[in-house]
Amino acid sequence: MDEAIPEKVIIVEGTSDKRKVMAIVSEPVKIICTNGTISLTKLDELIEKLFDKDVFILVDADDAGEKLRKQFKREFPEAEHLYIDRMYREVATAPEYHLASVLLSANIDVNMEYLDRG
Repeated sequence: MDEAIPEKVIIVEGTSDKRKVMAIVSEPVKIICTNGTISLTKLDELIEKLFDKDVFILVDADDAGEKLRKQFKREFPEAEHLYIDRMYREVATAPEYHLASVLLSANIDVNMEYLDRG
């Protein structure tokens, strides 16, 4: 039996992205790692599990991230796409305050201390 999935789900590429986002978010949210690319079968299983959830795609601003984003747009058009500034390139290396504001703009509760620029 699967654990209950909260209303909001954030899909990221790697475990370092997941750790970073988990530290910032202050509400129950499931963070799923694709570990880079994702097969159509896995994606279909994921969509089936998440069809009634608020799903957010937060991937790196690079070629691999764009490829993954395109795949999600095609297969799971209901998902909302969150974008980090291209100058940071990777979710894992983007400053916390930047990620916090991106998440907050999607109505995801964040720990307020991350909104301070240091």
